[in-house]
Amino acid sequence: MRKRNDMNGFLNLNKPAGRTSSDVVVFVRRRLPRDTAVGHGGTLDPEASGVLPVCVGSATRLFDYIIDKQKVYVARIRLGLETDTQDATGRVVAERPVCAGEAEIRAVLPRFTGNIMQVPPMYSALKRDGKRLYQMARRGEAIALEPRPCRVDAVEYLGDAGGDVHVLRISCGKGVYIRTLCHDIGRALGCGAHMQSLERVAAGIFRIEDALSPEAVEALAAGGRLESALIPLDAPLSHLPEVRVGERARHAVLNGNPLRAAWLDRPAPAAEAVRVYLNDEFAGIGAPQPNGDVKFRAMLYRPGDKA
Repeated sequence: MRKRNDMNGFLNLNKPAGRTSSDVVVFVRRRLPRDTAVGHGGTLDPEASGVLPVCVGSATRLFDYIIDKQKVYVARIRLGLETDTQDATGRVVAERPVCAGEAEIRAVLPRFTGNIMQVPPMYSALKRDGKRLYQMARRGEAIALEPRPCRVDAVEYLGDAGGDVHVLRISCGKGVYIRTLCHDIGRALGCGAHMQSLERVAAGIFRIEDALSPEAVEALAAGGRLESALIPLDAPLSHLPEVRVGERARHAVLNGNPLRAAWLDRPAPAAEAVRVYLNDEFAGIGAPQPNGDVKFRAMLYRPGDKA
């Protein structure tokens, strides 16, 4: 009998500050069966902490379907100091007196919600002419960057942390630079600012209160119980509509063939992607076709071991 690797699902990790997202992936991979695919579901900067979804096994094929989900951050903004990286790791490039407090911050926050424009920071992984911006910045190269559209759903003032530091809660989607948001808020206040710290408290269904510390992962792995912490493959995909097929479609599912419209429990919805179930088992991601069929984008169904 051939033993399958059944480690498939998501781990909700609480990434500590000071470790890269890739560091966390390597940490998890070393505690899983050999050759298990592992990846993360959305990079966190090394100095940021908080929710980092880790994709295990077949879950790595679902990256594109979880990366765009709403994220929530808690950021500390330090007024009066601007840095070249827009966060606390950088060199101070401007210092101004602070004449703003809670009232002034609350007054400018509406400018930074909704559809806004951001100039990406030079210290970022974006590329220009095939080169990473942060590499160019470290060499002292300065280039003009164009503003890019992004969406911030909400910025909430949480409190005064003392020493010209204030706490904000930001809800947004993909592509928003929180340190740039802090920098721009400082400019709007007239005193400058940088992001002192950042914690991601939610990414889609993944919440900080449920996230596992590296120590908890280590303990589960040592006890052979890490699989019990895996979140099912379809759990983060509830935003996608579903279609179901029965036994007569089993052969097509096993081979990743298109599912005929007549086999579906209901007409395929008008959507770019749907969850596909064989009876009650998650079988993968499909794309509805103009003729009503559903074509697999990611076939994830794995029947039991065969002798």
